[in-house]
Amino acid sequence: MANNNLFSDFEAVSSKQWKQQIQYELKGADYNETLVWESPEGIKVKPFYHNDETAINLDAIVPTKPFAIVQNIFVHDVKKSNARALETLQRGAESVRFTLENDTVSIEELMQNLPLENVNYYFNLPFLSVEFTNNINDFASKNKANIFIQNDPIGQLVKDGNWFENLEKDIEKLNTIASKTTVPFLTISSGIYQNAGANIVQQLAYTLAQANEYFNRIPAINQPITIEVAVGTNYFFEIAKLRALRLLFNTLASEYNHNLDCHIIATPTKRNKTLYDYNVNMLRTTTECMSAILGGADAVANLAYDAIYHKDNEFGDRISRNQLLVLKHESYFDKVNNPADGAYYIETLTEQLAEKALELFKDIEKNGGLISQLIDGTIQRKINESAQKEQELFDSGKEVLLGTNKYPNKNDQMKNDLELYPFVKQNARKTLITPIIEKRLAEKLEQERLSQEQ
Repeated sequence: MANNNLFSDFEAVSSKQWKQQIQYELKGADYNETLVWESPEGIKVKPFYHNDETAINLDAIVPTKPFAIVQNIFVHDVKKSNARALETLQRGAESVRFTLENDTVSIEELMQNLPLENVNYYFNLPFLSVEFTNNINDFASKNKANIFIQNDPIGQLVKDGNWFENLEKDIEKLNTIASKTTVPFLTISSGIYQNAGANIVQQLAYTLAQANEYFNRIPAINQPITIEVAVGTNYFFEIAKLRALRLLFNTLASEYNHNLDCHIIATPTKRNKTLYDYNVNMLRTTTECMSAILGGADAVANLAYDAIYHKDNEFGDRISRNQLLVLKHESYFDKVNNPADGAYYIETLTEQLAEKALELFKDIEKNGGLISQLIDGTIQRKINESAQKEQELFDSGKEVLLGTNKYPNKNDQMKNDLELYPFVKQNARKTLITPIIEKRLAEKLEQERLSQEQ
């Protein structure tokens, strides 16, 4: 059989011809009002994209290795955490992220008998300690382990409202760590912006501005920087977001002669997760993990369907891990490392998001940088404005969460199932800045329903 190119038998159809045909079939309805919609970022989305209107030539912005499946483990008990890490690695996890309570944890005991070859270990530190970071680095060097240490003082300021100590001392410690550490030691925790309601352009710009603060204040960053990202529900936009993030970071880093690609860990957002009809959360996290993978995340840590109201549990972990295993080993999402390349819609979104984020980033820098704008409240105000717009869409039913504000099960009872408090807690305390608070869209509605349960 001859290997003919079948498409050569058909005449090319121009974008103008497509528009004419669409306009004809609209029977007088306005093309722009009917088919073009505008995203919260101000991007007008067209009904189709064509190569004669798309002149985009983006450099490769995807990692060279397939994504890794990450298991999150909060270390309360070292022995139990060690056993849990070993079990999850045997059951399909490929990386482990330990969140440590304090600097008394024994790294040797925590890592005992864990496989070191081809496994990444992340140590998320909610404290800043030069000595402890050096201990982890020494363990990594001695055992040839692939370790990422997650220090983020600016992220601490954003989330908590205060530095670990103060700006000068925190940055001084990071510079000391940078001079002694050979493993990656720095993280940008940008997921909080998404979970608090920032739009995609804001998320990208604030992440870039946070990276710029570190590049300015820590001259000797000779290791990859880790970026934690929360992935939202807008499927194609989220793919483009991760691609734009890598493009923007590499552009900024090159200005500081930092030629190492960032390491992106993606996790589904909490913002659209619901207490009622909670099984729908599995559908939401599945598409969000798909966006993360197709967008080029280096690692994906899924969110358990019951994470907002249950403590860590084996069943929730297994389901969330199996979602990623199905995507990787049954859906073959790991076989192509650039599946979004050449898709006119995604390429266009990537360029538009990157351009808008770069414009906002320049404005932030012109007005003193991220830390200054956090201190004067500008960043918080902008995120609140964006979050309020999204909340209004949810409250009016224009943004739908099935089982919650559309087709709710009135017989669903949740009051007796709450192991964790699933709503925003705000305690009165003295802080340097107003912290940025994560908040889910369904919280108010869920509180009303809980109060009505018998």
